[in-house]
Amino acid sequence: MLTFYITRHGETEWNVQIRMQGWGDSALTENGIRNAILLGKRLEGVDFHAIYSSTSKRTQATSELIRGNRDIPIFFDEKLREIHMGDWEGKTRFFLEEHDAENFHAFWNTPHLYVPTKGEKFLELQERVLKAIDEIKQTYESGNVLIVTHTAVIKVLLAFIKKLSIENVWDPPYIHDTSLTLIEFDGDEGMVVLEGDVSHWGKSND
Repeated sequence: MLTFYITRHGETEWNVQIRMQGWGDSALTENGIRNAILLGKRLEGVDFHAIYSSTSKRTQATSELIRGNRDIPIFFDEKLREIHMGDWEGKTRFFLEEHDAENFHAFWNTPHLYVPTKGEKFLELQERVLKAIDEIKQTYESGNVLIVTHTAVIKVLLAFIKKLSIENVWDPPYIHDTSLTLIEFDGDEGMVVLEGDVSHWGKSND
């Protein structure tokens, strides 16, 4: 049995400002750092073969905070980056709702119909994410691997495992920062055993 422990990066400055990040980047907030450390404590009893991280700075920082002083190798993979949002990156949701309302509505409400002028479609994202997952599966037949990535990445992977269409990619639960999702693979068959859990946050973040 191969188990993927999958998490989103910690909260960032652009998250707080409600800006679209995509391949853009911003630093972790104090809250994001706190949550990453708390997740690390939650996972300190898990024996990980490796940590696989998106190449974004926010995921690299989160990976290091979760690892702490443990001797676990971290590998960086561009295929685990967030969906590419082109000209949207760095823009606030309020700006996009005013200046690109149709596409912005499609992104969140009809993702199967979303066609960016620049950037990626959700199916394109799913294809590259599945390549990354397959490469990890070929490296490890069993054990535990931690993946530190992004919301849309986690959502398209979950949709694939649950045999959902892209139309349903944003179905609940919401993927909060440092939330934990577990997927177990027995051969090619994957099963979601935990999804978007933030119990390590404690009462102060609820």
